[in-house]
Amino acid sequence: MIDALLFDKDGTLFDFRKSWGAWAQSFLTQIASDADHASRLAAAVGYLPDTNDFHPDSPVIASTAADIAATLQPHLPGVGLAELTGRIDQAAAQARMVEAVPLVPLFTALRGRGLKLGIVTNDSERPAKAHMAAHGLTGLVDYIAGYDSGHGAKPGPGMLNAFLREQGLRPGRVAMIGDSRHDMEAGHAAGMTRIAVLTGIATEADLAPHADLVLRDIGALPAWLDQLSD
Repeated sequence: MIDALLFDKDGTLFDFRKSWGAWAQSFLTQIASDADHASRLAAAVGYLPDTNDFHPDSPVIASTAADIAATLQPHLPGVGLAELTGRIDQAAAQARMVEAVPLVPLFTALRGRGLKLGIVTNDSERPAKAHMAAHGLTGLVDYIAGYDSGHGAKPGPGMLNAFLREQGLRPGRVAMIGDSRHDMEAGHAAGMTRIAVLTGIATEADLAPHADLVLRDIGALPAWLDQLSD
């Protein structure tokens, strides 16, 4: 049986390309000195402006704001790492997220089953909470943690273990749901069931070897839970 669901945010709750493609294009244009500079910045972080997509190894997909800033900083002389990280966080908090599925009905139904719900993201805590609030989810989740919340970043299990401690849960009765290998590795390290979804950049072939189950998106979770109780 499952007592709780722990979700990654970007690429899991929100469609990655539709959400972060627009953000990357806007943010890189803002910080660039000209169009050629913007192209160099895009290449540095693996953003593909012609297709509004990302290279599979892009740090935007699963790394932290500090990691993205460190990748961009060599191309932005005179801009400090802390300043650039802050600018990324500020822009991210204002980014328009596109839901992978209608989230309020789904989360309401999941809570109606008595499940605890949490969010663990390699985004910073501030934008994570802003995105939850913007989509009416703040009151529907029991836990939100970012890489800067004091528990470390994924693929480490710190955020996941903190959720277990705070909610008094056993790892074998919790599922970690995400769109990246980082999510699956974190779930494995924490002893949780690992569910991969395909609303990020990674493919089923990328994720299946590291997951217990692959779903098209989180909208398929209720049917999976029903199968567990049959």
